Amino acid sequence: MSGSVEASTQDEIVFSFQQVTQRFNANDSPVFRDLNLSIAAGQFVTIVGPSGCGKSTVLRLIAGLQSPTFGTVEHRPSTTGQQIGFVFQHPTLLPWRTAEQNLRLPLELGTTDARYLSTPAAQRSLHQLLEQVGLSAQDAAKRPAQMSGGMQMRLSLARALVTSPNVLLLDEPFAAVDDFLRMRLQEDIRRLHEDRKLTTVLVTHNMHEAVFLSDRVIVFSGSPAEIKTSIAITWPGSRDAKFRNSDVFVGHIRLLSRSLFDLPR
Repeated sequence: MSGSVEASTQDEIVFSFQQVTQRFNANDSPVFRDLNLSIAAGQFVTIVGPSGCGKSTVLRLIAGLQSPTFGTVEHRPSTTGQQIGFVFQHPTLLPWRTAEQNLRLPLELGTTDARYLSTPAAQRSLHQLLEQVGLSAQDAAKRPAQMSGGMQMRLSLARALVTSPNVLLLDEPFAAVDDFLRMRLQEDIRRLHEDRKLTTVLVTHNMHEAVFLSDRVIVFSGSPAEIKTSIAITWPGSRDAKFRNSDVFVGHIRLLSRSLFDLPR
């Protein structure tokens, strides 16, 4: 991979890809080759590019769900699975569990004292988290089949945050929801990113979503993938309707479009 993207030397680096090559099978062409990429603490970074260029693979490498064929993926400082929240394209909720029971699952599988989980304080904490993602305490007793697609995705987000991670990985989480709900969820994600001081990495095919949410958009090329460019997104205020309707937003959409489709400036 000829391109590389490094965060500013003044930033605390959380993840660093060093000469990473990824193959799924020994005889296959690499998804990407010699990838150099660093992600700084507190940034919201989005990866965009055509299908099959390794965007989701980057997330799985960060999460430790797979290992690079060659090269290294460093976590600095060392992070564990418990500190990483992952939201997938589909909610992947257990249908026989209520919303509250789905939310409790990572805590049950982790190191949380089982006696604490049955206390009123634990229930209040879970209900507060549901409210933070736009659900209500009344939704806690619902099973996934009783919830809309948007509600299921909100619950999936809450489940990713229940262990108080410092890193949030998002693999096209809004692809299956309508545009109006998608914009509301984007505002919620950005608010949670800022309130919880997360380092967030998103994969998406949606240019408007990438610009709206991100501090930095990294553009991948085709296969084997290369980093074409890195675009910094700066906006002094909140990420809201004012930003969506600003000349700054439109300008960044045009810049990203030129990079993705090799359009002249």
